[in-house]
Amino acid sequence: MKFLACDRQRHAVPQNGRTLMCWAAISVLAGAAPGAFANDPESSSTTYARHLAIGVCGACHGARGNSTQPKFPRLAGQNANYLRAQLKAFREQSRGDPDAIGYMWGMAGQLDDSTIDALAMYYSAQRPEPGGKRNSLEVERGGEIYQHGIESEGVPACAGCHGPEGHGSGDFPRLSGQHAQYVLKQLGSFQSNMRNVAVMHGVAQNLRVAEMESVAAYLETLP
Repeated sequence: MKFLACDRQRHAVPQNGRTLMCWAAISVLAGAAPGAFANDPESSSTTYARHLAIGVCGACHGARGNSTQPKFPRLAGQNANYLRAQLKAFREQSRGDPDAIGYMWGMAGQLDDSTIDALAMYYSAQRPEPGGKRNSLEVERGGEIYQHGIESEGVPACAGCHGPEGHGSGDFPRLSGQHAQYVLKQLGSFQSNMRNVAVMHGVAQNLRVAEMESVAAYLETLP
């Protein structure tokens, strides 16, 4: 994969159509933001963030954060603290999973703290849409693991941090209704330490692929 160096902050951005198109749009908005929206009746940072969310981020995540593409996470209703932390990790290039490197390092490279705060608040205020339907036996097994863990394998219950309904709280992300493909990919990244989060590595390290698939399927069905 070829990379281009961003002129302003020298972040590596993958040379593919979607990412370059979105990064170019951020660059155009960045040249005018947030002052260009100063006459808007709302806060300039809030207005700028909404423009970014709808006009740029929406290409992958949906205009209101309800992504229809299973590769990209749903952001609607996500906890603001978690979104804020992840956007800063992308900007600082400290989150290392493949899509972070391939998409989000470049996308977040020009975001300042006020824009990150406003984006986090925008997405947290959006209404999440219902998840999909999955194989009932797989979902049932995933629910057992999520709610109770697997004691014999040293796997704790996911509900202990993310809540019994998967809504998360504070720094713990909302998981309910999330795309199964995305959840499975992130669990693999935690397991391999590509996403270096000690708590989640401890949770994922003893999970088999079939067990991760079941948990991901269960989460996608949660309302």
